[in-house]
Amino acid sequence: MSEASLSHILVIGAGPVGMTAALALRHQGLPVTVLEAEPKQRVRPGSRAIFIHKASLKHLDEIFPGLAGTFAADGIVWPVKRTFWRGKEVYVRRYPAPQPNALPPFTSLPQVRAEAHLFAACEAAGVQFVWEDGATKVESSPEGVAVTTQSGKVWHAPYVIGADGAHSVVRKQIGVQMKGTRSANTFIVVDIQEDEANPLPLERVFHYQHPAMDGRNVLFVPFAGGWRVDLQLFETDNADDYNGEEGVRRWLPRVMDKKYAERITWVSAYQFLQVVAESFCDAHARVLLVGEAAHLFAPFGARGMNSGIADAVAAAQAIRQALASGGDAAKAAVRSFEQERRAAAEYNRDAAGTALHHIQGRAFPINIQRRLAAAIAPLFPKAGRWLDEGPYGPKTGPSLASKY
Repeated sequence: MSEASLSHILVIGAGPVGMTAALALRHQGLPVTVLEAEPKQRVRPGSRAIFIHKASLKHLDEIFPGLAGTFAADGIVWPVKRTFWRGKEVYVRRYPAPQPNALPPFTSLPQVRAEAHLFAACEAAGVQFVWEDGATKVESSPEGVAVTTQSGKVWHAPYVIGADGAHSVVRKQIGVQMKGTRSANTFIVVDIQEDEANPLPLERVFHYQHPAMDGRNVLFVPFAGGWRVDLQLFETDNADDYNGEEGVRRWLPRVMDKKYAERITWVSAYQFLQVVAESFCDAHARVLLVGEAAHLFAPFGARGMNSGIADAVAAAQAIRQALASGGDAAKAAVRSFEQERRAAAEYNRDAAGTALHHIQGRAFPINIQRRLAAAIAPLFPKAGRWLDEGPYGPKTGPSLASKY
């Protein structure tokens, strides 16, 4: 086993949250190395996390000026959103075009393109990357952290940020458990390549109880180059009947022009986890967890990657403060990060759960509320807005739960 003494801060994982953490550390003036288990030229299937909130764009611009503009220029902003109840439109909202040189309210683009922009920024900022050598062992102490990788190399660092995803080795190595639930029903997520010669209008459209799908909910979200289609199955459904390209080809023509059945680029089936790590740092306050290493949410409100971006920026700030202070003050800085971001994660988990109940709840009270809102929406627009906002969940939270 070889030894490699390294004063750099280590980031484990080169996904969007890990690269954001690396950029944030460089913005704080700290040297950083990213360790990634996969190859540099890895193929990342599917559009994955497509929606980036304005709050996240602001974070990105703060740590690397101009990066938000790059994201916005490559992504799209849909000017219209519509909500239907059993085939009848109950809400529509039209947005003004984003102002020139101003950040848009959001941008929508495939995660692989977002990662490409983040990687280019990391290279420009002087972030070092080590590919195909992920962490296998993480040992923390009051003095720092030793990370052993797949090659047998041992890296030493004063602090480590674990951004290695849902199956985080870092989280498991520091003995932290996830707590929460899993959705009872399955969601089919489909990527569709747009017909550039004859594209659909740029509109986000949500159907409560789509009549062509026997009352299942269907969501259409455009992103740069294509469409995300989410089909929300019932608990009693056999997901295999709807999953895979052949399964999707059977039902997609019922909700879109049949030509799109030949433009499927990715299909995935999920039972969404709603879990948060018991702690976002180790016992010695030397290892910090961010993104899916720390939390997994249902997709409502696009809270996953956006929350991870906020985690990453906060983690870098905490490490800079810890290095500047030392001693008990250093531990306090990391534990303050841990408390703040865990509170935000718990809020986001609960908000996503509220959204899930709003759109799929079978209990009598929520059923009556939805039906009544749909019936009176033509006369009382607030009722239609309530239906439209349900899939996003609450927008405000406790003081510790800073934006996402």
